Amino acid sequence: MTARTQRTRFLAAGVAAVSVSLVLTGCGSSKSSTGTSGGGVNASATVPAVTADPSLAAAVPADVKAAGKIVVATDASYAPNEFKDEKGTIIGMDVDLANAIAKKLGLTADVQNATFDAIIPGITGNKYTMSMSSFTDTKEREASVDMVTYFSAGTGAAVKKGNPDKIDPKDLCGKKVAVQTGTTQASEIKDTINPACVKAGKPTVPNDGDKFDLQTDVTQALVSGRDQVMLADSPVVDYAIKQTNGQLEKVGDVTDTAPYGVVLAKGSPLSQAVQGAIQSLMADGTYKSILEKWGVQAGAIDKSVVNGATS
Repeated sequence: MTARTQRTRFLAAGVAAVSVSLVLTGCGSSKSSTGTSGGGVNASATVPAVTADPSLAAAVPADVKAAGKIVVATDASYAPNEFKDEKGTIIGMDVDLANAIAKKLGLTADVQNATFDAIIPGITGNKYTMSMSSFTDTKEREASVDMVTYFSAGTGAAVKKGNPDKIDPKDLCGKKVAVQTGTTQASEIKDTINPACVKAGKPTVPNDGDKFDLQTDVTQALVSGRDQVMLADSPVVDYAIKQTNGQLEKVGDVTDTAPYGVVLAKGSPLSQAVQGAIQSLMADGTYKSILEKWGVQAGAIDKSVVNGATS
C-alpha cells in the first residue's frame, strides 16, 4: 500500500545547522519552493481560469450551496502536494485542485491546515466538508468515508547521498526508518515489514519506524543522520531530494502504486459532484496544467471514480 502518514516534531540541538539548511533549501516552506525550482516545479505559474459548470453546481447539496464554500482540510507539511510558502500561505497541487473543484461547483474553497490524523474524524464529525491531503484511497478508509480518486502515487525511499549505510529498501530489517505518523508507509512497517523480519529471524525496524507528525521533520531526521532511510509518497520523496540540494538520493523503485482520494463524508451527495468536477477538469486541461505546475504529472490519471480503492 502507498502512503500518507503523520508525524511529530524533531528539533535536537545537535542538528541546528541542518535545520537551518532545510529551511534555506525550501523543504516545506522555503523561498526556493515558491518560485521556479528544479524538477519542473513552478509554484508561481498560473493555471487556466475555471468557470462553474451549471449541471455540476446543480448537484451541490443545498446546505453547501447556501454556505457558498467548501471547507477543505489539509496537512500542510507534504510538499509539493500541500505546504506553506514563506508567507504562511497554504499552497501545492492539492490546494490548486481543491480551488479548481470548488469553482467548477460554483463555490470557493476554504483551505484549512489540520493534523493529518485528525482529518478523517473531522470529516465524519462535520468539521470539514472535504479533504485533499494526499490520502491514499484504501478499502479501510472507504469503510468510514467516501474517496474520489484524482491522482496515482507509490511509496518511494530516500537515503543520504551516496547511500553510506548501503540501504536496500527490499530489506529494511533492523534499519532506522523515518516515516510520517498515520501514513500507509507507517502501517506497512507495522503490519508487513516487521512481521516479515520476525519470520526471517532478523531484527525488526525499531519502534515500527521513527514516526513524526510532519513530513518536513521526517526529511530532517534523514538529513541529520538520526535515521538511515525515509519512506514517503513518491512525489514527496522526489521533491525532498530536489529541495535539499543534493543531500539525499532515491534508492530502489517506486512500489505499491495506488490512487489518492478526495475525502468526503460517507454517502455524501457531494461526492458525485466532486467526481464530476474532477473529470471535467481532466477534460478541459486544467488538471494537466496544475500537475505540470508542481512537477507531478507522472501521477496523472484519466478517470476519476468514487471509492476506487485497489486494496
